[in-house]
Amino acid sequence: MTTQATLQRILDAAGQVILGKETQLKLSLACILARGHLLIEDLPGMGKSTLAHTLAQVLGLEFRRVQFTSDLLPADILGVSVYDRNAAEFRFHPGPVFTNVLLADELNRATPKTQSALLEAMEEHQVTLDGETRPLPEPFFVIATQNPTHHIGAYPLPESQLDRFLMKISLGYPDQQSERSLLGNAGGRNVTAPTCLDASGLIALQQSVDNVHVSAALLDYLQALLDLSRNSAHFLTGLSPRSGIALRQCAQAWALIAGRDHTLPEDVQAVLPGVVGHRLRLDSSHPASENPADILLNTVPVN
Repeated sequence: MTTQATLQRILDAAGQVILGKETQLKLSLACILARGHLLIEDLPGMGKSTLAHTLAQVLGLEFRRVQFTSDLLPADILGVSVYDRNAAEFRFHPGPVFTNVLLADELNRATPKTQSALLEAMEEHQVTLDGETRPLPEPFFVIATQNPTHHIGAYPLPESQLDRFLMKISLGYPDQQSERSLLGNAGGRNVTAPTCLDASGLIALQQSVDNVHVSAALLDYLQALLDLSRNSAHFLTGLSPRSGIALRQCAQAWALIAGRDHTLPEDVQAVLPGVVGHRLRLDSSHPASENPADILLNTVPVN
């Protein structure tokens, strides 16, 4: 089976559960192929947790879920060392972060101290406790959900936390046909997505992303987008180098899903809103509903 056929099979399998969200599924898969973490912001009951569980099921990965609350402690995520009287030593009991897919449900309901417990894990794929560094399983990625910040008990994530997420998406309400299917099938609870891959297969696909060609002209386009974000009065802060790398990797993954061995400007444009939307802040002259990616795309020409 070709790489494109495998990726399409994954999308089709996930689409049996997540109905009518083909674009969001492709973006989520591109994020995972680019070795990134995914943030999903939406209203309660829109299928955020279902999407995370479905992706883990389809990809054949170990899945753990943590419900973030105001009283959650870092040890509840990372693990803790407990003294064993019989062995006369401390034994480490790993927390749920030691998995392939960690669902951080309602991440923005926890305290900043607990949120920061994920920073090292997300960036370095390791956890340091009691002076010892322990590697996480590979592949490893976090799928976090958050409710809109105007909801009671929800707080905005700090920039350092947001920047750890390669992509942020929203699911939105389903279309009428998809919602009718959900209503007629007990909300999709009776549908289970088939497993199409395993951990080693996903790692091989992630390595394939690195082989997707990126031309010098496309790198020029990427740099022009980054430069505009840093030098335009529209934005309060510009995109970091990590953002540029994330944009390139996501564009390569999008091209791979499309069955190409080279990246086009259209690939960059397809993933740009998800990659930069949570990293860029517009100045007060712009309405809150305006998408920062639109300014970049409408201003920077494709040579």
